[in-house]
This record gives sequence, structure tokens and C-alpha cells, in this order.
Amino acid sequence: MLNLMEVGGGQVAYTAQADMARLTVPPTDARRYANAQLDDYHTLGADGRLRRAPWASQPPVRLALRARASHAAPPGTLGFGFWNEPFSVTGAVRGAPSVAWFFYASPPSDMALVPGVPGHGWKAATLNVGRWPGLLVAPAALAAVGLTKIPGLGRPILDLARRFTRAHEAPLPDVALTDWHAYTLDWQRDAAVFTVDGVERLRAPTPPRGPLGLVIWIDNQYAVASLEGRFGFGVLPVPEAQWLEIADLRMTPG
Repeated sequence: MLNLMEVGGGQVAYTAQADMARLTVPPTDARRYANAQLDDYHTLGADGRLRRAPWASQPPVRLALRARASHAAPPGTLGFGFWNEPFSVTGAVRGAPSVAWFFYASPPSDMALVPGVPGHGWKAATLNVGRWPGLLVAPAALAAVGLTKIPGLGRPILDLARRFTRAHEAPLPDVALTDWHAYTLDWQRDAAVFTVDGVERLRAPTPPRGPLGLVIWIDNQYAVASLEGRFGFGVLPVPEAQWLEIADLRMTPG
């Protein structure tokens, strides 16, 4: 069962007849975070407030859907797949990040996780830093941010971080966001295999072990963790409504 999360004017509309959902972010200025999201790890309490439930997905499982977006390069991020929601909207670190998903980020996002792969754009990606306790990850992340501000240390600190993250990415520059495409993610214990329209685009070894949460979203956030040692989070203005449509969503265990 998927739950709705609508923040800052974001809206999720579902059309049962077409088995399709549209996630929309309205026109928004740079002072407000806006998000339209479907996930399987939030529950609605008796007081009407959202609470995070235990992660429900783990390998082996296949996620399949069709998707398209309103804009070729919408400001912010969007995507679908599995993660452990390690960061808050303000950028606070809540645990070690683990993801297996199709992910898009617009500039000025610059998350340099894999050498030779741009820090933004449309891509298939996995990130696995293992099972480090969250209480250790947060101080370590804050210390790393501080060290990267010392001239000359930004690149060495990030290079050291990459040795522990086990990140794998494949850019998808030929897959237009505005066109319908069929996406599948086969998350197995020893590999995560991403296909677009039946063509394999990434086979990532050492994927997250799980469990993780299923998430589908579009928002106006950006994040920076650049080779030059710049770190930061923020939100971007959205000049006109932008949306992500998904259809024929299927999750198959095994």
C-alpha cells in the first residue's frame, strides 16, 4: 500500500481507470520546499500526523513502471526506487545512506559520487555504505564537511568517502524525461539491474542489503557535495507547475 506525502502545495492525483498517478509541484519560490510523493514507509497517525514505519522492501524484488515528466530539465529532483531516507529536508544526517533507484537532479545539484559521472542529470544509481550506526555517521559527516572547508582538503576527503560508499551510476542522457519509457529495477542480493525499455543500462554489484523503503517523488530541492569541497542543501524556484506521471506500477518479490 502506498501513502501520499504532499508538502508545500505538492499534490498527488490517481486515476484508477488508467492505473496512473500524477505527482505535481506547483509554482514555488525559493523560500518554500514543495514535494509530491508516494511511498510505503509513512503511516497516518490518529492525530493526523505522518509517522515513519519500518522499511518494507528487501531483495529479491523487481520494481516495474512506466514514467514521464512534464519538463526535460525541471528544477529540483525526481525519481523512483528504494532508499532509507537518510537526510531531512534541512540536510541533517539521520543515518548511513543506501539507495537503489532512477534519480534525476537539476543544477546546482552536484553530488560527485562516482568518478567521471556528472553530479546531476538523469541516471540509474546505487549507493551502499553498509550498516554504520547512524549515531556514528552523523558526526563523521559533519566532521568531513568541516575538513573540506580547509583549502586543499576537499578532494582528498571526498576521495576517502568514496572508498566506503560503494556507489555505482549510469547516466541516461538519451532517455528523455518527457517521453514515456518503461523502467525496471531488479534488486537482487548480489546485484541491482536497471533496464529502460528492455535494455540493460546498469548492473551494479554490492547493492544495499535492505530493508529499504519504496519512494516515488518530485520536489524542488538541490544538494551539493562537490569535488571542490562544497556542501549544501536548498530549494529552487519553480516558475510553472511541473509533474511526474507514473503508470502500470508493479512490485514483484523474488
